[in-house]
Amino acid sequence: MCNRSMRRGFTLVELLVVIAIIGVLVGLLLPAVQAAREAARRMSCSNNFKQLGLAIHNYHSAYDKLPTQGGGTATVSSGREFAPGSNSVELSALVGLTPFIEQQALWQQISNPYMVPAGQPGAGNTYAAMGPYPGRVFSRLVNGAAGPYRPFESDIPTFRCPSDPGVGLPAMGRTNYGVSMGDSIHKTNIQAVYNLDGSSKGTADFQAANAASRGFFKCQLDSAFRDVLDGLSNTIAMGEFITDLGDDDKRSRHLKGTSTVNLLAVGGALACEPFTDPTRPAFWSPTAPFASNAHIDNRRGYRWAWALHIHSGIYTILPPNRELCFTQEWYQSEGICPPSSRHQGGAHVLMGDGAVKFITDSIESGNLSGRAMVSTSGANNDPLSRAGAASPYGLWGALGTRASREVVDGEF
Repeated sequence: MCNRSMRRGFTLVELLVVIAIIGVLVGLLLPAVQAAREAARRMSCSNNFKQLGLAIHNYHSAYDKLPTQGGGTATVSSGREFAPGSNSVELSALVGLTPFIEQQALWQQISNPYMVPAGQPGAGNTYAAMGPYPGRVFSRLVNGAAGPYRPFESDIPTFRCPSDPGVGLPAMGRTNYGVSMGDSIHKTNIQAVYNLDGSSKGTADFQAANAASRGFFKCQLDSAFRDVLDGLSNTIAMGEFITDLGDDDKRSRHLKGTSTVNLLAVGGALACEPFTDPTRPAFWSPTAPFASNAHIDNRRGYRWAWALHIHSGIYTILPPNRELCFTQEWYQSEGICPPSSRHQGGAHVLMGDGAVKFITDSIESGNLSGRAMVSTSGANNDPLSRAGAASPYGLWGALGTRASREVVDGEF
């Protein structure tokens, strides 16, 4: 007798089964890998906010005040966009924080005269200390009469959330973090109390601004920790937001809300809600009243150095990831700018004590359709929204006010 050894290989069916199993395992693994990467990016975003919190406290220790949202130098003549230039008292609070986030070299460029390097448009032009107007249009940066001002046009890693994919033009220095201006937009934008030449607009404007400027920061006005009577741990100092990608996202491209109702009137917070696409609620519908393409370089988070709230501010009126809604087409008008993020379900905020919180989209925000924001405007037809009143926007609004005497109990 002889033993005959037989070699048996895989059948086609067995091979297909093995491939199918491997495919299922890979399909299960990839979402987990992506989730882990997003968790890491979200942690990095939170760490950036902690650095900004430390910077705010170190700035306050050095100067006994907060950096001004809407500070800088005034101009008394035209040509503020050209060398030597003047920033028209429109620099954001982020500019003052740069030396406190390990950006001393950048701060040295800003705080001293800056010469356009050789080989660049406008080479040899020298900008004055604290830089030119931070809102100049793109054409001013590339023609020979002006030239670029790199300090304002640089992307700073501490100002960027790793989850946000926005890069490059038409943005000129993106940021994902902005200061909290409170729960009312009235007289809280640049040029609310000072003219381009630095002169005061008058007592009535100051009174209106003081009545509505209820946030941690006050535009063009000094503020300090002593003003936060509700407590630093109960008041939002900064918030996160996405930068615009040119995709008509309702959180990054602003609309003219007054085409339906005045934003300062009852229900004005929801003026832009009807223009969202019912099939894609995160985006605007094609019939929405968009701003003109002339403003394509002034969308959400495009200029970290500019004190416009569309670029460097947030409000606690609408909850996170809601509509970007303005009183006019012009982006320098007053507008509702909620926090937003590329994270799932909410956005980060920085509290006054330096703590970082993740606020969900479903945070309690009062009766949005039945209340008006606090203001002295004649459009405010809500008798409960008077100066000194509790926030009309519930817990969310209360977190944004510094001295409304509202008790925040429990976690949020």
